[in-house]
Amino acid sequence: MGRVFRMREKPVMLINQSLMSQSAPIQSVLFVCTGNTCRSPMAEGLLKSALRDELDVQVGSAGVAAMPGQGASRETQNVLKANKARLENFKSRQVDQALLDDASLVVAMTEAHADLVKRFFPDCAGDVKLLCDFIDPDEGLAGVDVPDPIGMGRAAYEEVAEVIGMALPGIIAELSHTKS
Repeated sequence: MGRVFRMREKPVMLINQSLMSQSAPIQSVLFVCTGNTCRSPMAEGLLKSALRDELDVQVGSAGVAAMPGQGASRETQNVLKANKARLENFKSRQVDQALLDDASLVVAMTEAHADLVKRFFPDCAGDVKLLCDFIDPDEGLAGVDVPDPIGMGRAAYEEVAEVIGMALPGIIAELSHTKS
C-alpha cells in the first residue's frame, strides 16, 4: 500500500530566495517518470517557475516508457496553471543517452524509474536521485515513490504537485551547491 501524502496550506511555489541567489554550476536537470505526460512535466514546469531565471539551469523531462510527441495531460496543465507555472511547446520524449549526457542531475519519480535508468544507462547511474530524497528529512518521505496520478482525478494531481513543491527547495539547493 502506498503512502498517502498529507496536503498543506502553503502554496507549492514558496522557495527560500537565498538558495536562488547563488550561482549554479549545474547546467541541466532532467525529471524522469513513466510516460512523460504527468509527473515529470509537472516537475519541469514547477521548477522552471520556481527558478524564475535566478539560476542558469536548463530543466527538462522524459519518460522511461514515453510515447514521443504527446502533450502534458490536461490535469497536469491545469495544476501548473493553478500554480502560475506553465510548459511551452511541451512534447513527451523517451529517456535516451543524449538527454542523460546533457543532464547534470537526473531526478526520478520512483525507485523503479531510477533503477531502469541506471540499468540501461550505467554511465549515468551516479547522477540519478529520487525526487523525495530532496524533501526535508523531517517529513519522513526519503526513498518514497511519487504516486502516478493518471486516471485518479484532480486531487491526485494536486497531491503530486504538493510533493514536488516540497522537493523544490532541496533540488534548488543541490543546483546551487554542487560543483561541476
